[in-house]
Amino acid sequence: MKKTILVLVNSDIVIYNFRLELVESLLKEGYDVTIISPYGKRIEYLKEMGCNFYELAIERHGKNPFKELKLLKEYKKIIKKIQPMVVLTYTVKPNVYGGMACQSLKVPYIANVTGLGDAIERGGLLQKITLYLYKKGLRGATKVFFQNQENQEFFLDKKVVKDNYALLPGSGVSLQRFPYCSYPIRTDEIRILFVGRITKDKGVYELAKAIPIIRGSYPKISFDIVGALEMEKNPFEGIEGCAYHGAQLHIVPFLNKCHGIVLPSYHEGMANVLLEAAACGRPIIASNVPGCKETFDEGITGFGFEPKDVDSLCAAIEKFIHLPYEEKSKMGKLGREKMEEQFDRQIVVNRYLEEINSLKDENI
Repeated sequence: MKKTILVLVNSDIVIYNFRLELVESLLKEGYDVTIISPYGKRIEYLKEMGCNFYELAIERHGKNPFKELKLLKEYKKIIKKIQPMVVLTYTVKPNVYGGMACQSLKVPYIANVTGLGDAIERGGLLQKITLYLYKKGLRGATKVFFQNQENQEFFLDKKVVKDNYALLPGSGVSLQRFPYCSYPIRTDEIRILFVGRITKDKGVYELAKAIPIIRGSYPKISFDIVGALEMEKNPFEGIEGCAYHGAQLHIVPFLNKCHGIVLPSYHEGMANVLLEAAACGRPIIASNVPGCKETFDEGITGFGFEPKDVDSLCAAIEKFIHLPYEEKSKMGKLGREKMEEQFDRQIVVNRYLEEINSLKDENI
């Protein structure tokens, strides 16, 4: 059997930003790595590293059954052609339809639940349909990795998985690519950074309402917004003291300049941007939801607040503003220590290598 690892993702960001070290390790161990994904500029970097690439469009939020059936057929076609040793799937549609394709072709696959997703979070009929599809997609997996305890317990309670699961510290964070950055020099100004897709479930409406409230009392506070616009109208447009920078390939320069990061997300698998910010030594202000609350220790490396609650968000930001400069800096240093101890990406890479190498040994 070929030593080919096939990776299914819904965007180039998912593999380049969060799985680059895994890809590097697989290539170093002599595996051929092939990626199936919509095209994005990061794909070129992966190809330069030695990865093979098949372009396949995926509508991340689409619900057209004919297009979903086409996705399943395309996965089967490519998997049959490549005949990989194992397939790694990430995010909802690759997990579901990639999983179904692997089952039908009797190819081992390892799935990663990167978050429940909006369809499940909303409840109702859409949740039932999504859980049904997940059950079909994951039932034949060699292993299903979860990124936080509550997502894992939810899938167990709904009988989506039974005994083929394990918990990871999210996607981990690269301590090398996100090195500790000295805290900004002491001034009267405080810069708070948001990084994420500009979409409702990232809490952008609440943040857009909170910024003028905060600046009304603290005019020297400014906000930087980084992320791809996935809404018809940018909710941050025209807000004084708020700069929108669009999507960025590298966020370390933004983390370097900020005093803290804010994420009012409704749900996460594990918020990679919070791990990256903490690794760079920046305090966290985030929703008390699974996938965010694990990334900080309340009052020690960050502050939490209730999701979808502007008053609670403002109160957390004010707590951070009122911290003395030395305490803000100390909070950032302790956040870096937390990342080193609990979220080093090498933990995740080693766990994947164990699973993959065990499959290789079975087929020797």
